[in-house]
Amino acid sequence: MQGVWRELAGLVLPVDCAGCGRPRMELCAECRRALSRGGRGARRVWPEPRPEGLPRVWAGAPYADEVRAVLLAHKERGALRLAGPLGAVLAGAVRGLRPGRGPLLLVPVPSARRSVAGRGHDPVRRIALAAAAELRRAGVGEGAGARVLAVLRQRRAVADQAGLSARQRLANMAGALGVRGGSGRLLVGAPVVLVDDLVTTGATLAEAARAVGAAGGRVAGAAVVAAARGAFEINRN
Repeated sequence: MQGVWRELAGLVLPVDCAGCGRPRMELCAECRRALSRGGRGARRVWPEPRPEGLPRVWAGAPYADEVRAVLLAHKERGALRLAGPLGAVLAGAVRGLRPGRGPLLLVPVPSARRSVAGRGHDPVRRIALAAAAELRRAGVGEGAGARVLAVLRQRRAVADQAGLSARQRLANMAGALGVRGGSGRLLVGAPVVLVDDLVTTGATLAEAARAVGAAGGRVAGAAVVAAARGAFEINRN
């Protein structure tokens, strides 16, 4: 119900731009361009140190300034209509992966149940659904199109990752994710793209890739809305 009330409030109450605070617009043109990196598009990013098992990762924008503000507004303050522009950025990252022709499965990294309950929505799943719709409009994933499969779950509680080192995050996430019972068959036959709103060390995406692979899925890569600026600055081409 929290999400419903937030949506209704957004229809009738004036809002400020989530990125820069400009009045009476939820996302101004300048911040929308910042999300898409001024038209330069998504690019591959390289968390350092790179955790074992991390697939290729593409991100739409550096996690800083307006991009950070928009992501937090959607995630923590319930600005649900921002899922559309964030989904468009995520779709650009998926296209950067070039996962191949045919059906495409977007598998969101799961949030803890307590986090979803506290926020009133699952931000990563919402952004993934918007990205899938954008990809279908663009003709990506012919046939069955791009679909979202929220089949990953937390098998055990994990500590808050904030403040943990890369090594600690790996230990925290090791074996923490699994595929819901009976869902493994849904992952067979189409490339899987793991999706999240943000990548820092890559520990969560590496664990998600392990869980999908153990269930018989083929991970083509991972796509995120944003990544640490340092991950964008590393050039491995």
